[in-house]
Amino acid sequence: MPRILGIDLPNDKPTHISLRYIFGIGPTTALELCEKIRVDPLRKARDLSDEEIARLAGILDREYVVEGQLRRQLQQNIARLKDIGCFRGHAASPGLPVRGQRTRTNARTRKGPRKTVAGKKGVKEARG
Repeated sequence: MPRILGIDLPNDKPTHISLRYIFGIGPTTALELCEKIRVDPLRKARDLSDEEIARLAGILDREYVVEGQLRRQLQQNIARLKDIGCFRGHAASPGLPVRGQRTRTNARTRKGPRKTVAGKKGVKEARG
């Protein structure tokens, strides 16, 4: 099982799919990396040699912001937005949408499952 930047890549998947397990690497970047280290993207990750893994780790270190460094950068960006009193900073911390979407309805993905609040029981209006 190849280990790159503290992440164990799955053995039985193609290299370009396995690389996506690293935070900050998506489909396009994974194919780009395979091209740079001259590896067939469809080759299984377990077939990578130690030299290829070392080249891959070197390229990731030099040219890309991934894993811990990227997570830290994202947290710093949110902290900066909070410090300047921006709405985006305050909305991002509890996990609400930050790009102007409505939250009264339709924000279930960000807000999580509904938290039901019980209504008033047995209260009737007196008509007179």
